[in-house]
Amino acid sequence: MGFTSRYYGHPFRVLFSIGKSVAFAHLIWNYGVAWGSGSGASMMPTFPVLGKSVIIDRRCRRGRNVQVGDCVVYNIPIEPGEEGIKRVLGMPGDYVLMNSPDCKNRNHMIQVPEGHCYIMGDNLPWSRDSRDFGPLPLALIKGKVVATSYLNGWNPLKWWSKFDNGLKPVDTTSE
Repeated sequence: MGFTSRYYGHPFRVLFSIGKSVAFAHLIWNYGVAWGSGSGASMMPTFPVLGKSVIIDRRCRRGRNVQVGDCVVYNIPIEPGEEGIKRVLGMPGDYVLMNSPDCKNRNHMIQVPEGHCYIMGDNLPWSRDSRDFGPLPLALIKGKVVATSYLNGWNPLKWWSKFDNGLKPVDTTSE
């Protein structure tokens, strides 16, 4: 039984199959893996201003499996409907240096409250982050960046690269 004989003359079967496909794609895109742009000046040199795309693991929503050093996609709290990418510098209970531009005491340290994380861009002068709006609620995290894509050359195998969180282990044996 081929495709044409199964669907020919049955418009409701075609519509039902299209509906199932759209629903499945919606589930994968919103709760599995998504693709997006990693452009902007706030995350330079990690992501260039133009040309780099990111693969987002949406299973890491609401801070699940997010660690210090990971880049996360989040809803910007001061601009509803807008998303951003920043690096996590503190998880609940961690102490972080505020270093806010408007803070008179630049060495002000805070403890990240429960249910929040502290995020910053890699390019500090061009980044609007937790220094401006405070610790980010974990509920605003939409996913974690797991890979990057950059179309360079003709070999598709070189277009994708795994994205590490950028932290290097501390060597405590060299004392």
